[in-house]
Amino acid sequence: MKKITLTTLLLFLVFGNLIAQQEKGITGYNNWLDSWTDFKPNKADYSEPTQILSGNISSNTTLSKRNTYLLLGDVFVTDSTTLTIEPGTVIIGDYKTKGSLTISRGSKIIAEGTETDPIIFTSSRPDKKQGDWGGIFILGSAPINSFGKVSSLNYGLNPSSTETISYGGDDVYSNSGILKYVRVEFAGKKTKEFGNFSGITLAGVGLKTTILNVMVSYSEGNSFNILGGEVVIEKAVSYRSQENDYKFNYGAQCNIVNSLAVRSPYISSAEGSRCMFISSYDLKEDADTSKKETFVNAENLTLINVSNDLKGDISVGLVQEAIYVGPDVSVTIHKSVISGFKPAVIFDSRIPINNENLEKIKFTRSYFNNCEGNIFRKGYTNNDDLESWYGSRAFDNVYSKGPDSETFIESENSRQPDFRLRINRIIASNDNFDDDDN
Repeated sequence: MKKITLTTLLLFLVFGNLIAQQEKGITGYNNWLDSWTDFKPNKADYSEPTQILSGNISSNTTLSKRNTYLLLGDVFVTDSTTLTIEPGTVIIGDYKTKGSLTISRGSKIIAEGTETDPIIFTSSRPDKKQGDWGGIFILGSAPINSFGKVSSLNYGLNPSSTETISYGGDDVYSNSGILKYVRVEFAGKKTKEFGNFSGITLAGVGLKTTILNVMVSYSEGNSFNILGGEVVIEKAVSYRSQENDYKFNYGAQCNIVNSLAVRSPYISSAEGSRCMFISSYDLKEDADTSKKETFVNAENLTLINVSNDLKGDISVGLVQEAIYVGPDVSVTIHKSVISGFKPAVIFDSRIPINNENLEKIKFTRSYFNNCEGNIFRKGYTNNDDLESWYGSRAFDNVYSKGPDSETFIESENSRQPDFRLRINRIIASNDNFDDDDN
């Protein structure tokens, strides 16, 4: 007689089930959002600032956990300087001066927190709100598709030299440093002339730059704004931004992997905001067509709109598309989850629907849930051809109408949500059973 515990058997069943669960959307045998994220950042209470950061930082500097730092006005890291930030350090963006931090081209930021001790950028106000401070600009020497090799940030920053806000070049492997286990909260100040800052802007950033386990929450502008360059973004989180979660422009070449965007229809911009906004230029005449167009390769994304009443919010126009695809771009969305949008994807009306463009814009093995329409072309009432094309078996996409509570493992947990896709429920038991060999 062999004595086998059901618990042991269930371990194999759970393991196999997790493989199924993790195929689409954010992946991991554990919920990688635990420990370092904060979905209620307004509840956090930090120490009063003990150090002030202002003007130019032009010599190697380390920010230590024992201090709390105040970003006063526009702060620039210049002259090939490295700014190192210890795990657990808190940097507060000043509300009155709308503090911001710019890592100039040739300089680096080494902000390497840990899962249990993340680095935090947040607002100086007790009652924190979107747009309380500026945001973070990280500039590099990787290519952009504007005329000339170099462009400048146009956000009304006040550097001592225009070189400080320049980005772009020929170095695909440009290294602007590390952001790892970092949170950026309540950034995205609004300007009259230049619109909103983003939580994090990556401009001309190259492949040697590390962006891993970074959360941007409650940004009044975009959460992540990628302007040209070549970069890999992994395990990123955008939570309740007012504008776009991930915006790509100016020939950005980006691989974005195992990342999350959570939208709320109640705080989105009236001008339009999506999980992903993918374009190659603002004006076509400003783009150099001899250079690369924007390319986004996305795998294992979860893009979710969280509504109290999804049907009602859609009917009154609060819900938009998850992904906007502009002309002259290439996009691959693979093994991803798009849930709760109207529709899931919109192509710009200037994109001709032909073999060339359908080869450049791919959606494969993805899960479309609770979307009123899946893939549309802007301004067209009949999108049957597009729906049929991407709905064919060749692309292996799946369509469903399940509530969030049944679609995701624990999306309704307000403090430690789990947005991994739920496939089947496993009922655990510690009972034993006998397997007789007679």
